[in-house]
Amino acid sequence: MFLKRAVLALQALLAATLLAGAALAGPVVNSGHIESELVAQESGIAPGGTIYVALRQKIIPGWHTYWRNPGDAGEATKIAWTLPQGWSAGDMVWPTPQKAKLGPLLDYAYEGEVFIPVPISAPADAPVGATISLNAAVQYLVCEQVCVPEDAKLTLLLPVVAGAAGADPRWGPVVADVLAKAPKPAGLKAVFKLDGQSLKLAVTGGPLKGADMAGAYFFPYSPKVIEHAAEQVIDRGPEGLTLTLKPGYDFVGGGTPPAELQGVIATKAGAWEVTATAGEPPAAAGGLGAPAAETAPATGTSGGLVGALVFAFLGGLILNLMPCVFPVLSMKAASLAGHAHDAGKTRLQGLVFLLGVVATFLALAGLLLAVRAGGAAVGWGFQLQSPVVIAGLALLMLLVALNMSGVFEIGTSVQNVGSGASAQGGATGAFFTGALAVVVAAPCTAPFMAGALGYALTQPAVISLAVFLALALGFAAPFVAVAFIPGLLKLLPRPGAWMDVLKKGLAFPMYGAALWLVWVFAQQSGPLSLAHLLAAGVLAAFGAWLYGLGQERRASGKPALVSILVALLSLGLAIAIATVGALHAAPPTAAATSAETSTGPGLAAEVWSPEKVKELQAAGRPVLVDFTAAWCVTCQVNEKVALSGSKVADAFKAQNAVYLKADWTNRDPVIAKALAQFNRVGVPLYVVYPKNGGQPVILPQLLTEGLVIEAIEKAGQ
Repeated sequence: MFLKRAVLALQALLAATLLAGAALAGPVVNSGHIESELVAQESGIAPGGTIYVALRQKIIPGWHTYWRNPGDAGEATKIAWTLPQGWSAGDMVWPTPQKAKLGPLLDYAYEGEVFIPVPISAPADAPVGATISLNAAVQYLVCEQVCVPEDAKLTLLLPVVAGAAGADPRWGPVVADVLAKAPKPAGLKAVFKLDGQSLKLAVTGGPLKGADMAGAYFFPYSPKVIEHAAEQVIDRGPEGLTLTLKPGYDFVGGGTPPAELQGVIATKAGAWEVTATAGEPPAAAGGLGAPAAETAPATGTSGGLVGALVFAFLGGLILNLMPCVFPVLSMKAASLAGHAHDAGKTRLQGLVFLLGVVATFLALAGLLLAVRAGGAAVGWGFQLQSPVVIAGLALLMLLVALNMSGVFEIGTSVQNVGSGASAQGGATGAFFTGALAVVVAAPCTAPFMAGALGYALTQPAVISLAVFLALALGFAAPFVAVAFIPGLLKLLPRPGAWMDVLKKGLAFPMYGAALWLVWVFAQQSGPLSLAHLLAAGVLAAFGAWLYGLGQERRASGKPALVSILVALLSLGLAIAIATVGALHAAPPTAAATSAETSTGPGLAAEVWSPEKVKELQAAGRPVLVDFTAAWCVTCQVNEKVALSGSKVADAFKAQNAVYLKADWTNRDPVIAKALAQFNRVGVPLYVVYPKNGGQPVILPQLLTEGLVIEAIEKAGQ
């Protein structure tokens, strides 16, 4: 027995000696924007001991991840450990984050290289000389102007040694430094008090006595207790400081005020964890006696407007990437290709396209504001809630596609590919293309748009229109920029037969757009109305063919009046039939929509109502509400990609969760009111209600299966 122990001890000593000169780290995993790995503070662990293993992430420049409270947007990094039996992982040690401001939002983020240590404990009977595999599944959201959910499967081989193993030669000092600087309790006393429209947080204690308070900031653990982007006013006292904060949802928005206010006080001297209780701030903390209005953070319209304008412009740029816009922009692509070597005409088209976009955006915005001022509960994309508009757009898309396919030609063709349009510069077609792109793009809500539009519709009309103007400029910017950069267009070959092939090829996205609109119409209307629209489509196509036939006869010197008149009669009859069908549309009845509908293997959606949410919360069940519409392409993509898989269904079943769908395809003031409560004017919107009755959580507009599963599991805890 003695000999066996001696051998084991010798093996452990040898292992420790070999490890003393080698850094203990797992393989590096590159998930796209981040390189991740596990690194250890010490070169081994003793039975019954605890060491820190850190998640090391190297983030590419310009991108960031998030703190435990991400702030106004984002998602905290999460680690799920898989350890041998008897081993355990403690809480993540979060370094003090940076403030990342973008427009009106403020996030708490990490940039560059970040280490997040986690204590790992070994059982007392861990075998000395063994090498243990620590496995971690890491999920994180990495963002620049757009956000990308990524994950990494990490592994670290950790030797079990007898006695202290010593610091890891490479990572030991780094992890030790992170732990030393990480916020930790320091015996500070903190109290908070709601004072009118301000929230006073007073902190006193040893580390703050005589410390430099310039730039002091409170990072709350809860995302609902303060307005993150509002200024934090500092008042210095002999024993500490008082921060004047703008209270958040839990205090002034209908939430439940907390009994404790937890977070981190960060100063130039260091950062410390604080837990504040409700009470009267002491005079030694400073900042007392002044009226709340004098120390309340300034939240003037000018600052909010600037942020909203920036977000609207960015949202307009991203709107060009939405699937519903692709077909219409294909017309503009064909037009620019046709004038690629005529700088004057190209620039004219770019400017007129901009004019069409701006005019249509402002017209829709003005109509939206007028309708809302009249008391109607409508939101962005409201025009596509009308079956008449959908039917008209479907026929228009079909005619544009037939035109691009060469069935007929128009001298000033809507997509500017006809020879007559080329001769005249295509200004009319460019304006029309811009207008049509806006009408079809309206149901899409791109990232950054939701907050900007929510802000716009709470402001006076002039400010609202300014935000919509910024959205229009962002939407038009790519094509205007291309029109004014001759070098890009000159990369295309000279005009020739390839242009006709391109034009006919780009007709197919327009056919797809027409079919999509017919599908939307089918969701809004009954079978009889759909039959009307299909018949109208056949008549419209017949009329377009006759019109093209008449053009050919006239070009060859033959009589064409009869063909053209019959064509116009067919088109008029098609419009009349489609209009009658749309006006007599019969939306699905309440009885039909109340039944459960399956979005995939096993996951069934129930019809949403405010009463249903309250009933399920009272029963202690987590709830996901999907505010959606048939005309919202992003909604349909999310449903197929993130809400229809068997893994999601299993997660709902495991948590006894319920999936509710609020269908806004047809106008519904109750849904519009619910959207407004979340400061939204359009879809998609995904809201998760925890089973314990806590505050609802808003998910990103672009979903993944993992994101949905994680949200439901968290809501079920």
